[in-house]
Amino acid sequence: MTDSIRLLLADDQALVRGALAALLDLEPDLDVVAQVGRGDEVVEAARASDAQVCLLDIEMPGADGIEAAAAIRTQLPQVRSLIVTTFGRPGYLRRAIDAGASGFVVKDTPAAQLADAVRRVHAGLRVVDPTLATESLASGENPLTARETDVLRAAMSGATVATIAAQVHLSAGTVRNHLSSAIGKTGASTRGEAAHIARDRGWI
Repeated sequence: MTDSIRLLLADDQALVRGALAALLDLEPDLDVVAQVGRGDEVVEAARASDAQVCLLDIEMPGADGIEAAAAIRTQLPQVRSLIVTTFGRPGYLRRAIDAGASGFVVKDTPAAQLADAVRRVHAGLRVVDPTLATESLASGENPLTARETDVLRAAMSGATVATIAAQVHLSAGTVRNHLSSAIGKTGASTRGEAAHIARDRGWI
């Protein structure tokens, strides 16, 4: 069909990507024209395939789905993006919408609902999983500053303060201050716990 909606799928799990493609290709008005396994390949693949809607997983190598959505908005403003992820975290929803995503649904969404979400996003509407929307409102704003977020993300690996400082280009003292602040804001007792709380809430 010449009026089919052209889709790009971005997911680092080939099996999931293939299953999504098979399901969506069953719809007479949807056409999967490109598939990638890395977030940093999305924009170029979307441009090359003339995709109209990009379905993006969050956790991918190269760039995550939220970063890919932001790149699409900047470089291909006519293309819509829809986050389709296993990770239904309220903070991710807020970050995705802020990055320019038109929708956010979880991977266990029934195929018919997912296809409908694609159509609605293509039509210029916003589609958000209702449970996540409620949880996002309940969880409130992300209290972490950009620097605290960077430091906590680096702390996820259990790295030393000196290693974190080198990664984020700050002094060790400044890193300690950011970690202390983040621990207080998350109600954690250690930096590792603070990082995991922030991750669970979708803040990092």
